[in-house]
Amino acid sequence: MTGLLLPLALLAAAPPPVSADEIYKPGSFSALAADRNAAAVGDALMVQIFENANATNTAQKGSRKNTSLQADIGAGKFNSGAHLGLGGGFDGTGQTARSEKMVAQISVTVDAVLPNGDLHIVGAQTLNITGEKTFIRLRGRIRREDVRDNAVASSRIADAEISYDGSGFVSRSTKPGLVTRIFHFLGLA
Repeated sequence: MTGLLLPLALLAAAPPPVSADEIYKPGSFSALAADRNAAAVGDALMVQIFENANATNTAQKGSRKNTSLQADIGAGKFNSGAHLGLGGGFDGTGQTARSEKMVAQISVTVDAVLPNGDLHIVGAQTLNITGEKTFIRLRGRIRREDVRDNAVASSRIADAEISYDGSGFVSRSTKPGLVTRIFHFLGLA
């Protein structure tokens, strides 16, 4: 009888069977040989901003119009003539060129995981250098596949909103003065 009780006692003390789903949970497992990329709300990652935009617009317009009227009247010794000529011309040329370049790195945070698995990111950076403040703000949507070494290039951000602004003496000196702004408002400049 004691020979039968010992195996029954061991079976009763054994832990219940465990399935593979209970052992491995993808969100809590970190591999020993790989870096952890951002995957959940609150995770941080680096965005490398490399934006280069060039635009050129050229327009030329020209028109010419000439009208000529000539009349001669003659009677005996008197000959008189009248000449009337009208003409006009217009030549117009316009050109616009714009070039912008921005290179920066900013750390952002995942603020939502979308239903398809994409990550919505948002971040801001403020620099204060000798009284000149610079602000960089970024938001957008990225695919997990585009994250390498917990960093993503700005060209891989969908619906990207990148703003770069500043305040201070240098920023104020590049804006038009009050009189110029009034003239522009009135259409005089």
